Amino acid sequence: MVKRRPTSRDTRGASTKGPSQRQLRVGEMLRHAMADVMREADIRDPDLVGVPVTVTEVRASPDMRHAQVFVEPLGGQNADKVVAALNRHKSFLRGELGRTITLKFTPELRFVEDTTFAEAEKIRALLRSEKVARDLKAADESED
Repeated sequence: MVKRRPTSRDTRGASTKGPSQRQLRVGEMLRHAMADVMREADIRDPDLVGVPVTVTEVRASPDMRHAQVFVEPLGGQNADKVVAALNRHKSFLRGELGRTITLKFTPELRFVEDTTFAEAEKIRALLRSEKVARDLKAADESED
């Protein structure tokens, strides 16, 4: 039996690979453009009135046709409502985004709540807890 070498077609959709340099560059460009669009656009939705929203990250698909937009409302209050409202207005936001970027195609948008700030706060609280301080103190004493 002859073993064949893997081709680029075999590894194209591999989940072990991270995003390409182009995906990262386009994602960052989309993040800046989306932040500008959301700051300047007049979206008349009661769930978005007076709520400052931070665009923390944009992940572009390998074909650049789809993008996940990670957002966090200021203070993390009513994040579910804000994300749902943004997803209701994604067609309008995509149109506004298309006027500001220079890609061949404007990607389809999907808004997602960014939970990294909440996770970081949980880790920070755990590190400040008495149990962790006690364990760290015991580890320091045993090394001496």
